[in-house]
Amino acid sequence: MYKRVLLKLSGEALGNDNEVFDPAMLDKICYEIKEAADLGAEIAIVVGGGNFVRGRTLSKLGVDRISADYMGMMGTVMNAIALEANLKKIGAKAKAFSALKVETCEYYNPHKSKELLKDKTICIFGGGIAQPYFSTDTTSALRASENECEVILMAKNGVDGVYSADPQIDPAATKYDELTFDEILDKNLKVIDATAASLCKDNNIKALVFDMKEAGNIKKAVSGVPIGTIIKLKEN
Repeated sequence: MYKRVLLKLSGEALGNDNEVFDPAMLDKICYEIKEAADLGAEIAIVVGGGNFVRGRTLSKLGVDRISADYMGMMGTVMNAIALEANLKKIGAKAKAFSALKVETCEYYNPHKSKELLKDKTICIFGGGIAQPYFSTDTTSALRASENECEVILMAKNGVDGVYSADPQIDPAATKYDELTFDEILDKNLKVIDATAASLCKDNNIKALVFDMKEAGNIKKAVSGVPIGTIIKLKEN
């Protein structure tokens, strides 16, 4: 089992086509996170904002990239607060932080979050890194580095790992059980961006791509059960 992990959640996972938040899905995710935390793992979370803001939609509206990125960051803060509230509702210890300075969420401090993680408090990070042009991948790699996490658990919606091509388009696509960060970039698999991959390599952090829609997979991922695709630093 991993001692300290960072779980990367998409904002889209918290909602559906009709609602910004899907109460049933939010409950399911929070119960699974609490179940994993109850094993004794220290869990940090980076959450996206796609249930509030989608870049492709803003682009069609003529919103410039910098404004769109800040709108997305504000969406992630709202998601962090929602996760904190829902985790507390079911009896978990949780604390939301924001890299953006807002009145309703504590400003991010890695020294404090590391102490809370030691105390088995689930720490949720919103606001990206408070700068445009950086992805949630990069935010996850940076927060994992700052908080000394062993692995980034990249939770996907209905995708059970990394494939050689899109399996919904190419029936010959094959799934990888293991890859290195260099292979991800060399094969242009677009699972994690170059900045995030470099941070992970420099700070000895692995990544695991897995399907969060399958019940119990967050617990399995934290426990080290071989699911999805593990991305390592280098070949054995």
